[in-house]
Amino acid sequence: MLRAVVVVAGVLALAGCSGAEADQVRRPAGEHVTIRVPADAPTISAAVSVARQGDLVLVAPGTYHESVRITTAHVTLRGESRDQVVIDGELRQPNGIVVTAPGVAVENLTVRGNTQNGVLVTGSVKAADTQPGQGGYDTGDEPVRFLDSFLVSHVTSTRNGLYGIYAFSARNGVIRDSYTSGGADSGIYVGQCKPCHVVVQDNVAEYNAVGIEGTNASGEMYFVRNRIVGNRVGLTTGSDHQEKLLPQQGAVVAGNLIAANQQPATPEQADGGWGIGVGIDGGSNNQLLNNRITGNANAGVVLTATQDIPANANQITANAFAGNAVDVGWTFPTATKGHNNCLTGPTVRTVPAGLTTTAPCPQPGAPLPPSAAAVSPSGTWTPPTPPAGIPFSEVAAPPAQPQLPNPTTTAPTTVPPTPPLPNLTRMTPPPPTLLAALSLTHIN
Repeated sequence: MLRAVVVVAGVLALAGCSGAEADQVRRPAGEHVTIRVPADAPTISAAVSVARQGDLVLVAPGTYHESVRITTAHVTLRGESRDQVVIDGELRQPNGIVVTAPGVAVENLTVRGNTQNGVLVTGSVKAADTQPGQGGYDTGDEPVRFLDSFLVSHVTSTRNGLYGIYAFSARNGVIRDSYTSGGADSGIYVGQCKPCHVVVQDNVAEYNAVGIEGTNASGEMYFVRNRIVGNRVGLTTGSDHQEKLLPQQGAVVAGNLIAANQQPATPEQADGGWGIGVGIDGGSNNQLLNNRITGNANAGVVLTATQDIPANANQITANAFAGNAVDVGWTFPTATKGHNNCLTGPTVRTVPAGLTTTAPCPQPGAPLPPSAAAVSPSGTWTPPTPPAGIPFSEVAAPPAQPQLPNPTTTAPTTVPPTPPLPNLTRMTPPPPTLLAALSLTHIN
């Protein structure tokens, strides 16, 4: 099998291809063609620089030391082998792949060793142009610009210094069938979209500071059937003043396995969080339903306010809890309180006690009962002390991951303008074996 090892200076990779590389690029004649790397172009960056709408950039196995920027709409970037096509930043560049055009699909490859993000999909000019040492999402006075429609599928993103797969100021997209580990902030992050119309589905997130994170991500925001096991914190959804489009509202967290999120061999950046399955921090109108939330050493679910933003009208229903120090804890340590939050389902251990009785969720379509309509009660408990973490570059290597079906086909992937949303009507809590064959972390 052909193997290409391509070394490209970071500056040239970010700017596109050099003059010498451009001379070596051969785009086949016609519409919607396949550009092969390295047969038609010596680097991935060179190939995407000549790609037109509807083209497929198909990458042969090899290790590619470059940062790839896709600025042409409706281009597919696909590896022939998910585990053997590797974009390696060698801890020298901020991003492995940056997508700034709509309708782009990134598929069937591995991205690792970047100082910030493995894959970044964004409509924000400032986020796309982030340089080493800068933050990942502070866009200052920049107006909100959305990238519309994207797909990240069958991607392995590991050992990156901020986010593994990062969708910021992007909507109408899907992140699916992917694996993230070693994210020093989080494995998968969706931020600053309203309405999002984003689906994060069937992924494995482990050995991250936070497995999956949604911040200021509101409206048709779905986290569904993911394996979120063995992080410091499992999943968070909430509000943050560092991003626009406050407050966060209207996410659905359904059918996920969220377990044993107290892995010490992880990057320790998680705002001190440790042993938490789900955190709702200043988020409202979110639904947590039919998840299996087990074995988290601090709490299965923590509901709290953030600064001046309350957590209101969150519904926690029909989840399977077991083995958590606290199953559901509501804590409002400042003057900012939450209203209309509710909890129903099997008997669980709560702080304050008895929330399933004092704040039950009504039947769908029914009004909140008076007890749930009041200010949410608040309790406290003593969390465990988090252990020191490890550098993100030293997190355990991921296991082999499944291929995209028929990756060497010459057909590009069509990304719909709006993705189909998950059907929740028949969903039940998943078994502990959900996606277990793809994970380093196993639970009972």
